[in-house]
Amino acid sequence: MSQTPSSPASPRDRRVSRRIGAIAESATLKVDAKAKALKAEGRPVIGFGAGEPDFPTPDYVVDAAVEACRDPKNHRYTPAGGLPELKKAIAEKTLRDSGLAVEPSQVLVTNGGKQAIYAAFAAMVDPGDEVIVPAPYWTTYPEVIQLAGGVPVEVLADETQDYKVSVEQLEAARTERTKVLLFVSPSNPTGAVYTSEEIRAIGAWVEEHDLWVLTDEIYEHLVYDGADTGSMPVVCPELADHCVVVNGVAKTYAMTGWRVGWMIGPADLVKSATNLQSHATSNVSNVSQRAALAAVSGDLSAVETMKEAFDRRRHAIVSMLNEIDGVTCPMPGGAFYAYPQVKGLLGREHGGRRIETSADLADYMLDEAEVAVVPGEAFGSPGYLRLSYALGDDDLVEGVSRLQKLFA
Repeated sequence: MSQTPSSPASPRDRRVSRRIGAIAESATLKVDAKAKALKAEGRPVIGFGAGEPDFPTPDYVVDAAVEACRDPKNHRYTPAGGLPELKKAIAEKTLRDSGLAVEPSQVLVTNGGKQAIYAAFAAMVDPGDEVIVPAPYWTTYPEVIQLAGGVPVEVLADETQDYKVSVEQLEAARTERTKVLLFVSPSNPTGAVYTSEEIRAIGAWVEEHDLWVLTDEIYEHLVYDGADTGSMPVVCPELADHCVVVNGVAKTYAMTGWRVGWMIGPADLVKSATNLQSHATSNVSNVSQRAALAAVSGDLSAVETMKEAFDRRRHAIVSMLNEIDGVTCPMPGGAFYAYPQVKGLLGREHGGRRIETSADLADYMLDEAEVAVVPGEAFGSPGYLRLSYALGDDDLVEGVSRLQKLFA
């Protein structure tokens, strides 16, 4: 039966919900997938897109997983919030590494750090609540805030501020609807690291205005040059009951594919997020949890080995990028990303092709030099590129050398 123009749409016409249809694809995963697809076709693409260590997961972690596979107890459902022994180990690891004392009841084990972030915002945010998001930001943050019904409010800090927002900027963004500050140090995508003094100042502002904080500490062990920094609820203990810490094994232990993260916060909030997870996914894979237990219970020697390599690559990539006319790349203080400003390459022709935006520039680099990077548009700051230096030394040098030749 045909519909008149005034007839309501069929339920079948509304194929995807507005809420899900509004989600933007992960730009970092999209770039990584495209680079891998081109490699599979035999093209010599070098990918700076994904934030994924090129090291294998440490042997003792893999061995723990193999043993777990053979134990029938891991073939069954376990508590939705995480294995009790893993939650206890995460609490002990948190005290050891950051000085934050928490109980296992304050820990929720999640399917990677992304789910921890979503669960935290879903538990904290009501429709219309505003979340202040310092930019450049990791591409997932605004999406999960909006999925939770919140409103992301971006506050941009550029390279002249070392990509770190000030209290004055935060206050200018605050309204009566502000509920949460997202705080990330070391930062993805910039590698910025806030000092303890800067953290104290921001924490005092949060406390003054009775706000919540979600602090993402996934790169906690990748801090260089002996920087004086720390965990927000440790530097600002007055915030402990209104602060959620998100972390995981992905970056520290080269376990991106194992999908184990966690959320730490006040027990009532964690209980609510656990209830959500009980309906969304149930427990994280038991084998992955057993592997994570071995990781967080072990020493940090494997971490230190990776950190030494990242530090070496950090200096190499920054030095080489700064040799390109039109590129300005600050030295990152943490994580494994360089975030060069490339505005000097825009508004010009390169190879007979007009390049207006950093997105155009990233496409040009992939087409002409077979180098994959993520444009700043994905992180809320056009005019920049993100390059991960968590790839082999030879690939790093080859990739940036291609860019040097492309823009010579």
